[in-house]
Amino acid sequence: MREATTSEQRASKGVKVTFNGLVVNIVLTLFKFLAGIFGQSTAMIADAVHSVSDTASDIVVLLGFRYVKKPIDDSHNYGHGKIETLSTTVVGAMLIVVAIFIVYSGIGQLISSLRGEIIPRPALIALIAAILSIATKELLYWYTVKVGKEIGSSLIIANAWHHRSDALSSVGTMIGIGGAIFLGEKWRILDPIAAIFVSILILKVAIEILKESIKELIEASVDDEMKKEIFDTVSRVEGVKDYHKLKIRRIGNYYSMSIHILVDKSMNISDAHKISYKVEEAIRNFLGSETIITIHLEPYDQSSS
Repeated sequence: MREATTSEQRASKGVKVTFNGLVVNIVLTLFKFLAGIFGQSTAMIADAVHSVSDTASDIVVLLGFRYVKKPIDDSHNYGHGKIETLSTTVVGAMLIVVAIFIVYSGIGQLISSLRGEIIPRPALIALIAAILSIATKELLYWYTVKVGKEIGSSLIIANAWHHRSDALSSVGTMIGIGGAIFLGEKWRILDPIAAIFVSILILKVAIEILKESIKELIEASVDDEMKKEIFDTVSRVEGVKDYHKLKIRRIGNYYSMSIHILVDKSMNISDAHKISYKVEEAIRNFLGSETIITIHLEPYDQSSS
């Protein structure tokens, strides 16, 4: 059963976790840029550029939640949930751009190294920045994904993966910088190799995020398992003889659905309406209090069933 959470409560929690992440990202990005410049590490500068995308992602999320929390109005009869879906798509696309950038940068460094070009030995400050980035961004990931699951927000969860992508990117940077400092010049090739590997992981996550958000944007239905659970929920309501024609779609954090239910043909309108209300109540207890439900009542004729 889903915990009932209003749009305003969700938005408040979403804004809080995202704003906290934004502040951390700004401070961390500045530190990484300075560490890259003074530590003579191009890998750390590239990592700082990656962190800039995290900051941009946080801004997209904050703008999205500004509109998501608005109630249903005459211009938006089904609410503003699709803005969350659209924002999730933007975040997923940004992750793909980040992954491509890291691949491009990694391949460029790999080619340069294979041609015999010497990569400058970075200073210890660059390694410290990489380690600090990994710890900070991994903590941000777990904090953000926890809130995302708590409020059922695909947008917040997608943004959490931006934090993890930065942490994974910094792992590659740490390996490259650490190898360059402690293992010698020939081991500096570890940096671009690790960067390419990390980018593949980021790309995989980004594609999954885009896949789910695009399905919502094109009005794809839910999976068969959820449909079965909805039918089971409806069938347990006393007075419901049969049901069919279920149509359901996800709108951000909530659902919009319609269903035909069959009741005894001799039942009066008042009693039939009470059953309809009980069905709505049962569905909202399962899917969430903000579920938009349309129920069509039909007479049940046992002889024709």
